[in-house]
Amino acid sequence: MASRESQIVRQYLQKAKERSQTGKETSIEQRRKEAERMLGGVPLDPDVKVEKLNVEGIPAEWVVAPDAVEEHVFLYLHGGAYILGSCETHRELAARLSRATATRVLVIEYRLAPEHPYPAAVEDAVTAYRWLLSTGVSPEQIVVGGDSAGGGLSMALLLSLKEAGEPLPSCAVLLSPWTDMEGTGESMKSRAHRDPWLEPQSVRATSTLYTQDLDPRHPLVSPIYGDLQGLPPLLVHVGEDEILLDDSVRLVERARDAGVDVTFKRWEEMWHVFQGFAAKVPEGRQSIAEIGKYVADKLSS
Repeated sequence: MASRESQIVRQYLQKAKERSQTGKETSIEQRRKEAERMLGGVPLDPDVKVEKLNVEGIPAEWVVAPDAVEEHVFLYLHGGAYILGSCETHRELAARLSRATATRVLVIEYRLAPEHPYPAAVEDAVTAYRWLLSTGVSPEQIVVGGDSAGGGLSMALLLSLKEAGEPLPSCAVLLSPWTDMEGTGESMKSRAHRDPWLEPQSVRATSTLYTQDLDPRHPLVSPIYGDLQGLPPLLVHVGEDEILLDDSVRLVERARDAGVDVTFKRWEEMWHVFQGFAAKVPEGRQSIAEIGKYVADKLSS
């Protein structure tokens, strides 16, 4: 049974979802500000260090907990449907991941649609990864990952690196990854009444802001159609009650069919990227703790 704390947050998200369905148009800028209000501004523990930097023209932050190993880096790609999200919205989650995984977390502010549609986000992710290598970080000591669109972008990064014949990271951590821009998963229907946050029509409409005229089955926007053979180990966590559940289920199935080592967990009664609410939701903290153990194992092997 879900915790009382998660039930309270779920009710909050449900009310926000209902307000958004009143028919009133919301601009991209308003949606970005709402994301900053909802997810940003959570105080960090005083021992966490945040350092702003510029990565080949891309705004970024190092978020580092005190026990982080200098050589271990987690390149984190934030979610936000490719149209919103920032270091601000994901700083607290990055801090929790740094502490749990004992890595230095690099969060980049890749270019957002609709101002910068595909392939801008993929190009920025590849640039950031190559920059890490150029600074002397070993690929075997790098973890890549992200939530929602950032999870799909992490897969696009892996596919791009493999295609270019470049060294791959040790593993990838995907939180509710968005891997199907067409929205064809059965959970888009079967979970629509249970998802307290996402709505199918809005998800499908938002995807076109990023893909524009691109085939939505292109593997770098819908990684379930990519050649997954040869990719590093994947950890996938997803909420049982989210409409994007099947984006994870199908990715996991196809990755395993391609011989990829996949660890997969479906969280009962949880919603999309519930880890982002870990300050309030114990299930989010548990998921992050499990991520920490997984990463520690991969970086030590």
